[in-house]
This record gives sequence, structure tokens and C-alpha cells, in this order.
Amino acid sequence: MSTTLPAAGIGTFAFRPLDPLADAELIHPWVTHPKAAFWLMQDAKLQDVEREYMAIAAAEHHDAFLGLHDGEPAFLMERYDPSKVELVGLYDAQPGDVGMHFLVAPSDTPVHGFTRAVLTAVMRELFADPATARVVVEPDVRNTAVHALNAAVGFAPEREIAKPEKNALLSFCTRAQFEAATA
Repeated sequence: MSTTLPAAGIGTFAFRPLDPLADAELIHPWVTHPKAAFWLMQDAKLQDVEREYMAIAAAEHHDAFLGLHDGEPAFLMERYDPSKVELVGLYDAQPGDVGMHFLVAPSDTPVHGFTRAVLTAVMRELFADPATARVVVEPDVRNTAVHALNAAVGFAPEREIAKPEKNALLSFCTRAQFEAATA
């Protein structure tokens, strides 16, 4: 993944594989920031972040990417196979399902519309793979801000599910739903 995607008025977005050792120091303050509470790494030490992303890098069905905004690191994106990790046994996975997590780096100078532009770029990147039929997300039920963002790009909530670490809102977005929402 290294696609460059323009976002009207925001700049360009690109993706590269996250390097757990080289990038851990960069992303540690992102994942432990108070605004990242739903990332569930608030008390993580640098070594914990390295370990977590080394495990993802070694996993067959889970990938992590560093998102770049105009060439600068600005967000994280994880892609996973929900039939193999995260959601095994919690819903009936369909061929072409791809799970996703994203996290925007904290900023002292927020840009209006930036997070939505990031999510739109993430979805475009996932749907760039013709094998992706729909994107699956499972944000914390209390994360109302991300529910609104998800709805804005076409996600439809299905139901609440109980995961070991949280109660989550299982939601889906097909390619057609995404295209209709972002047209």
C-alpha cells in the first residue's frame, strides 16, 4: 500500500506499512493520548507499543499502516480479516469482508474536516482492492464521534456485540454504500 489520494482542500494521503521498531516512538504518544482512549493503550509504555505492532506485523491476517498527510505521518490504519481475528464467532463473516481500525494523531492545530478526510482516504484505500466487498468496524458503543464519522462515509450499524475488551457497535459499509455517501 502506497497509494496517494488527494482530498479536496486538505492535501494528499498515502499509506506505508508500519515499521514496529522504527515507528513505535512516533506513534507511542498518539496511542496513549487522552483523545485515543478508545484505542485502549492509555498506559502503554514504548516497549508495549513495539510489542503490539510487532505482533501485528507477524500476524497473517492483520496489518498496520502509517498514514501520511502531504508526506508527513498523521494517522494509523489497521486492516484485518474479521473471520480470522477480532470478530471470530461474533458475526457471520462474508467473503470480501475486511476489518478496519483508524486513529488520527493528536494535533495542536486541528483542521476542520481532517478526520473525515482521513477516514474517506482509508476507505478508498481498502476498496482499491477489488476483493474487498465491505468494510467491517467494531468501535466502542460509547464512541459517538466515530459513529457519526462512520455514518458519514456510508457505514450502517447492525447491532451491539460484546467483545472481551469492550461493548462494540458492529457496523458495515459496502462499496456501494461508500460510493453513495461520498459522491
